[in-house]
Amino acid sequence: MRFVFMLLFFLLGIFSSVAQDKKQQENAIPNVVDSLYREDQFYIGLSFNLISNKPSSFSQNGFSGGLHMGFIRDMPVNKRRNLAIGVGLGISTNTYNSNLFIGEDPSGETIFSIIDDSNNVDRNRLNTNLIEMPIQLRWRTSTPTNTSFWRIYAGVKLSYIYSYKAKFKSADTSIIKTDIPELNRLRYAATLTLGNGSFNAFVQYDLINLFNQDALIDNQRVDLQPLKFGVEFYIL
Repeated sequence: MRFVFMLLFFLLGIFSSVAQDKKQQENAIPNVVDSLYREDQFYIGLSFNLISNKPSSFSQNGFSGGLHMGFIRDMPVNKRRNLAIGVGLGISTNTYNSNLFIGEDPSGETIFSIIDDSNNVDRNRLNTNLIEMPIQLRWRTSTPTNTSFWRIYAGVKLSYIYSYKAKFKSADTSIIKTDIPELNRLRYAATLTLGNGSFNAFVQYDLINLFNQDALIDNQRVDLQPLKFGVEFYIL
């Protein structure tokens, strides 16, 4: 008899648990699949900045890096929604440490020169801050229910240098220059991003020189074309 009562209590417990689960399922909000999803995303990236197309005497020293962030609006162009156009808006800041001195003569004209290795220099860098508009052709393996996917984003980035500063500092001299008319402030670059999930690798190559034809060192054009590569994180 005791065994029968224990069996009854056991069965009642199972039926009660099943009924409660069924009631919770009936009251639960159904999981709706968004077949018209977009991959609108915030992004943030860290880069290492190299320089190409440079004078023979030019060299980088120390670490030259950058930080960029912004938001991209995703616009799918096919039924599967794995192909899209992305247009965004963001900001970036970049540092270039090198032996290129940027100063001015008594008349206010910009001077470009190469710093001799024998000089005791504490700091010599160019900082730029930009407003950016990335435009991307976006391919991915995403689905309405898969938030971790492979991506290949290729495109261009239009940007404008809204502030900049060249700073030189040695043991007995400190020079800051914030007026460089030879700087090409309107920029455009080719970009490529590859990755999976939130973590991605990217490369960006500027299609215009950093300085115009008036920037000279001993009648040789300074030019300089930034090449950036690093990691980029997409959120949402």
